[in-house]
Amino acid sequence: MDADTLDRIAIRQLIENWVVWRDAGDWERFRTVWHADGRMEATWCQADAAGFIRASQEGWAKGVSILHFLGGHSADISGLRAISQTKMTISQRAAVDGVPVDVVCTGRFYDFLEKRDGTWGVVLRQPIYEKDRMDPIDPAARLELDRGLLERFPEGYRHLAYLQTRIGYEVKTTMPGLKGPEVEALYRSGAAWLKGEPLDR
Repeated sequence: MDADTLDRIAIRQLIENWVVWRDAGDWERFRTVWHADGRMEATWCQADAAGFIRASQEGWAKGVSILHFLGGHSADISGLRAISQTKMTISQRAAVDGVPVDVVCTGRFYDFLEKRDGTWGVVLRQPIYEKDRMDPIDPAARLELDRGLLERFPEGYRHLAYLQTRIGYEVKTTMPGLKGPEVEALYRSGAAWLKGEPLDR
């Protein structure tokens, strides 16, 4: 196979390993998907790779349940750099005001990747949050949401943010969605990354 095809296979494998190892709590292998200066920007945690892994481990120990599923994938490759976009869903289960619920958020992983010493790794993962919903596990359960709290968050992840806030996380309110200035700025950063410019973060 040619070099471009091999790079695309390696990038897709990297994205899949991120999800499988993170959701399985396979922390030592999960560390290997990141470069040393890698960073994660999530609703509930914005940290370097080591900090994100530590926060994930702490959540795991407390019973925080967050799972990921992957869909279609595209990668733009320029030399030793790439921007990868992967359709995904985030599924989180927790009790909200005493009612067990599932939240499902659909979006994309937008990844800044670089090949160093022959190995692709994540330099920055920035999810794009497109739409979400919250459902009681028991369909007969009655759940009353605080509308003021719910509407503090962007439409693309407001139910996910609501749940995460209720279980004690401080949620970032300016994450990119399907449209708007945040995602447009992210696309500009991605284009600059592919041109070899430093990552602005």
